[in-house]
Amino acid sequence: MLKKIKAISKNYKDEFIAIRRHIHANPELSYLEFETSLFIQSKLTEWDIPFEIKATTGVVGIIKGKNPDERIVALRADMDALPIVEENDVEYKSKNIGVMHACGHDVHTTCLLGAAKILNETKDEWNGTVKLIFQPGEEKNPGGASLLIKEGVLENPAPQKIFALHVHPGMEPGEFSFRGGMVMASADEIYITIKAKGGHAAAPDHTADTILIASQLVVSLQQIISRNNNPFNPSVLSITSIQGGNTTNVIPSEVKLMGTFRAMNEEWRFKAHELIKTQTELLVKSMGADANILIDVGYPFVKNDKELNISTRKLAEDFAGIYNVTETELRMGAEDFAYYSHIIPACFFRLGAGNKEKGITHMVHTPIFNIDENAIEHGMGMMAWLAMNG
Repeated sequence: MLKKIKAISKNYKDEFIAIRRHIHANPELSYLEFETSLFIQSKLTEWDIPFEIKATTGVVGIIKGKNPDERIVALRADMDALPIVEENDVEYKSKNIGVMHACGHDVHTTCLLGAAKILNETKDEWNGTVKLIFQPGEEKNPGGASLLIKEGVLENPAPQKIFALHVHPGMEPGEFSFRGGMVMASADEIYITIKAKGGHAAAPDHTADTILIASQLVVSLQQIISRNNNPFNPSVLSITSIQGGNTTNVIPSEVKLMGTFRAMNEEWRFKAHELIKTQTELLVKSMGADANILIDVGYPFVKNDKELNISTRKLAEDFAGIYNVTETELRMGAEDFAYYSHIIPACFFRLGAGNKEKGITHMVHTPIFNIDENAIEHGMGMMAWLAMNG
């Protein structure tokens, strides 16, 4: 069966590269993936794969093999893009200015569509049922995974395990990486507003300097990580935006800060929230201003089931060769696949998509991110292989 999957994947390579280019050229932001959803629906309809719509744009398909109740496996792909202006000079460059598939979700969706076609064509040769989850809104709270779960995506039928892949430009096509246990961090969004009456820049004694207060706060908040957290416990606090003022001679009455907090320990995560709130409120008040702070609790950490990871890695080695399968490092990035992983055994793995010789090395979330499209053949084949055997 392994040889057959590889042969089918190779045969359909050009077809699915074209599908990826179509999706890449027509990106849509989180929870607005209407045309992408319709495109996926059209493909599943073409292949006679039944599906239903969840969370407005989510598409959930079902493929039944022999003995469909024997085992139930889910495959998931995210399909939203990012608010980034694409700078790549390619024929399939984004047609939606300011929106770009800069995180590879076009590839993830394509690989799942490819796996769906392979699984559907071979359904008389494998046992069980495969649930195909095309998910919206991975890039934005509350996370499309949480919405789909609320709408019963892990029920009727209930999958016993779930798999998903993510492109990685640091590996070449045909390479994969896996890790058991904790893989990625939780992610929370921080919004702070500092308010005072404002005033003339030449008379700072008549007001509170919101710009200076914001500057002090940014530096002060770093002490929460450096002096309250166990140094062996990975954690990141980054203030990523300061907005306030619009001229040289006015101290603004309001300054807004935004940032993110990442952690790999749930107890420390929520302790840090309280420390951030307390530090903000007391420091700002001590300098004569008021602070409003919101911490929007986001995705939990991603954890891969250890036993499932072991068996899946062995299957990957059979598929790609032992030297093409490596260990995924811990990362402070976040993924809403975490929601699935806290409910059922899960395996989130990486698909090599870079190519040093071709200069395809730029990381995700950048305006010049791209992939070596040979990765698609390997990704769709691997997903089908794991669905049949994982």
